[in-house]
Formats: sequence, C-alpha cells, structure tokens
Amino acid sequence: MKKILIHMFLILAFIFIYLLQSIFFTNFTIAGVKPNLFVILILFIGLYTGRSIATIYGILYGILIDLWIGKSIGITSVCLALVGIVGGVFDKNFSKDNRLIIVFVGALSTIIYEVTVYVLQIIVFDINIEVLSFIKILLLETIYNIFIIIILYPLIRNFGYEVESEIKGDKILTRYF
Repeated sequence: MKKILIHMFLILAFIFIYLLQSIFFTNFTIAGVKPNLFVILILFIGLYTGRSIATIYGILYGILIDLWIGKSIGITSVCLALVGIVGGVFDKNFSKDNRLIIVFVGALSTIIYEVTVYVLQIIVFDINIEVLSFIKILLLETIYNIFIIIILYPLIRNFGYEVESEIKGDKILTRYF
C-alpha cells in the first residue's frame, strides 16, 4: 500500500513541478534561463529508488513533457532516462548524506541532460550550432539547479530515505557492509 502511495506522490510531484516550472519560473528567470526541475526530480528518484525505476519514470515523464510542450516525441524521454541512469549509478557508489556529492551529481546530471538535448536537436532538426549561447544557457541552468538542490536537499533527503526504505526494503544496510 505504501508503494502505491509513493508512486502516486511521484506522479503528483511531476504535475506540481510541471505547473511550477511553467507558471512560476517563467517570471523568475536569470538572463532568460529557467531551472530544470524535471532533472532534479528524476535525479532524486534515481538516487533513492534505483536505476530501473528512475529510467522508467524518466521515459514516462519525458513522453508527457514532449506531448505537452515538445517539438518531437522522444528527445526529452531519452535525456531524462539518462539522468535516471546517472542517479542510479550514484545511488550504488556514493553516499547520499554528503551534500557536496549531491550538488556535484546534480550539476553533472544537468550538463548531461542539456548536452544530450542539444546534440539530439542538432541531429533531428538540423539546427545551427551556436556554441557560445549554448554554453551560457548551460552554465546558468546548472548554477540555478545547484541552488535549488542546496535549498531543497534536507527535505528531499528525509523523504528519499523513507522512499528508499519502502521500495528497497532491508537491502539498504547490506550494501554498506
């Protein structure tokens, strides 16, 4: 029963983040750049539930985002699935109690997401390559996401450990010993 509630909460969190990003953060941009809260959500799903669940959520959320605001279906889902895989890899190899590691993983996930989106858009849409403007957007979005991770980290960590204990069960401690 708790697992069903957790998955329902993750779906409601996606809807809330979609509304937050499309309504609230359109007014609070830094040089026209918004944070990407979907990357943060999928990253933390990967860190606390594992690679396979985060990849599934990344694909599903990506398809929904592409249906609502995308130009083509598939680019966002591939990129969010990559973020879920990164979160799952860091779940097994690093401690989630160290804020510096989480900030580094958040920055890395944002960079992987944006570079992959940019490369796939170049391939699919045959757009012109504007490296300087892309680097500016990448740096601003990464910094924006880092600040949001720093602010939300205590809340996400507490909720994440509850999710992890319910989804993974008793296998948590055996991983460290």
